[in-house]
Amino acid sequence: MSEHVKLFFEYSVGDSNESETESLWALPCGEGFKLDNIPFYVKGVSFGDVVSAERGGGCLCMKELLEPSGHSTVRLWFASEQEVQPVREALKSMGCSSEVSDQPRLVAVDIPPTIAYEDIRSYLDEGESNGKWDYEEACLGFL
Repeated sequence: MSEHVKLFFEYSVGDSNESETESLWALPCGEGFKLDNIPFYVKGVSFGDVVSAERGGGCLCMKELLEPSGHSTVRLWFASEQEVQPVREALKSMGCSSEVSDQPRLVAVDIPPTIAYEDIRSYLDEGESNGKWDYEEACLGFL
């Protein structure tokens, strides 16, 4: 069985010229690496995507997307930390996994390609219009 490796992804912060780095777990896969967790900050990649990487400064850095998985990534920023667990359970019952970041009100959601995105989006829109959270579509795998 292959060993997990840390891949580093650079991303822009807001509208500024500043950038940050996020690390994701990945598994060696053919010529690339298959992402094995849900991104919190990086846009344009999702769980299961295969990316190429190159060594730089002693780290493996993402170079390009080789093979999209069809998964989508959505980020939720909750108004209240008390809402996080019940919403994660609701999303799980709809077939979506999620991870909580080091900021307890930030949750990354993985939507597999087998799940109808319209259903998830209706749920997300309802919660947003009720002021429970804001959400961002970080990567839509079906586009």
